Amino acid sequence: MRLLALVMTTALALPTLAAAQALPTLPTLDETPAQRTVRRAAMTPPVLQEDTALQAAVGSAARPAADVARDVYRHPFETLTFWGLTPGSTIVEIEPGRAGWWSAILQPYAEATNGRYVAVNRPLEGMGVEDGTADMVVVARAFHNWHRAGRTEPYLAAFFKALKPGGVLAVEQHRSVDGLNPDVTAPTGYMPESYIIRAAQAAGFVLEARSELNANPKDDHDHPYGVWTLPPVRTSAPREGNANDRPTPLTEAERAEYDAIGESDRMTLRFRKPQ
Repeated sequence: MRLLALVMTTALALPTLAAAQALPTLPTLDETPAQRTVRRAAMTPPVLQEDTALQAAVGSAARPAADVARDVYRHPFETLTFWGLTPGSTIVEIEPGRAGWWSAILQPYAEATNGRYVAVNRPLEGMGVEDGTADMVVVARAFHNWHRAGRTEPYLAAFFKALKPGGVLAVEQHRSVDGLNPDVTAPTGYMPESYIIRAAQAAGFVLEARSELNANPKDDHDHPYGVWTLPPVRTSAPREGNANDRPTPLTEAERAEYDAIGESDRMTLRFRKPQ
């Protein structure tokens, strides 16, 4: 039986470098729910693509149960297919973290398809691959940290150098309402989509497609302890030394309300290094 993934591609697939460098239309502070519905409906229909090895990696019994429970929010099969992952790829994941949510899929997939998986925690000390050899660099939920530390520009330069011509920079990031100051949103874990796009374009990348695959309209981006109020972290009381946190803990009713939101509203972007 053929295994098919529904991939949310967008109307922003751009044929030329010049066209791709123009900033695409993004949601704004004034966007109404009706306008958001129209904008999302304007995206191109899903595209069917088959990858049985990826399906096997996502469906593996070796994945932790807690990871699998998050698939409903993170759509790993669809997201990786949207990013253009293919068998035999050299995949570099940036700062996968101790939990290694993406690693538990990407590493077995690379091994099963004669590809290569490399985890990199300090990009400026080395990308773990020869320059110009990576097929894909995966960045998940990290730009808010890099912005606060002034690392966005040098990190993107390192990614660009590591990727082969035509290689993909795959981005998943908690998304704030667009138009806000990233200096203000970064401490909450959220970043404006236009900021990420501009930063990547400044590094030489072409924005090839955006997807609402990981959007969450229930998330209003305004929580007592930032994005970490939501699952899976579920912070429920102020953290020591964090001036941005509300000074009082959540009530039981509030905890249930934030759990019902689910995981964050996220942008899903595919950039490409020009040929």
